[in-house]
Amino acid sequence: MQQESGNMKGIRHISDTTILNNGVRMPWFGLGVFQANDGEEVKQSVLSAIKAGYRSIDTAAAYDNELGVGEAIQQCGIPREELFITTKLANPDQGYESALKAFEDSRGKLRLDYIDLYLIHWPVKGKYKESWRAMEKLYGEGRIRAIGVSNFQTHHLQDLMEGSAVVPAVNQVELHPRLSQRELRQFCAEHNIQIEAWSPLMKGQLLDNETIVQLAEKYRKTPTQIILRWDVQSGIVTIPKSVKEARIRENADIFDFELSDTDMEAIDALNLDQRIGPDPDNFDF
Repeated sequence: MQQESGNMKGIRHISDTTILNNGVRMPWFGLGVFQANDGEEVKQSVLSAIKAGYRSIDTAAAYDNELGVGEAIQQCGIPREELFITTKLANPDQGYESALKAFEDSRGKLRLDYIDLYLIHWPVKGKYKESWRAMEKLYGEGRIRAIGVSNFQTHHLQDLMEGSAVVPAVNQVELHPRLSQRELRQFCAEHNIQIEAWSPLMKGQLLDNETIVQLAEKYRKTPTQIILRWDVQSGIVTIPKSVKEARIRENADIFDFELSDTDMEAIDALNLDQRIGPDPDNFDF
């Protein structure tokens, strides 16, 4: 179901969805597979997630594990139309013709007839607009259900949308309580671009934060669950990564409680504009 912006407390199930700007439904919660090894490790993590109720899986050509993700999709026993599969265009493949080929390579590895969401992984200067033109073509042909970007700042989005036929459906960026991306989130909200968080747990660096720990005790949840609940209640699609079945299940146990407005504000106040990943404006692509 779609949740109205600013009233996300009603997200009550792992299968709940947001509605993207083209009408496609995307789960609020999914599994990220960054740094999961191809083969058995990534395959078992995806199978564990699907068994736990996850329906959204996020990979990328650059992760070099699309083959294992594809095997899990084939073996999971869930109808294809119930799954939401995201992958991303790698930086060396940006450009028009190269993007078209890279998409087919990813689709082949995933063993899928179509991709639900295809993202430009990073805003490679001088190339991302040609990449987007290729993605618009694939989208128009029905081979991708929605197209979007990753790691785009506001000025990248403005540049991309100038002269483009399709507004990005999603912008996936580093986002956690220490990097809340308020201005970017506001811009995306104004243009109906869904924000999605990668590294929502800041690689574990927030799990001993005093505010988070106190809230975990208050709600009888783990610090991880407090942060992930803050994400979805903030209207942020989130994709925590794990390869351990117990952790995958724990991450998803966030749909039986709500953070109060006061506690949401306490987490909002942790922002320091602090990155742990690369800065999209100062990154050697």
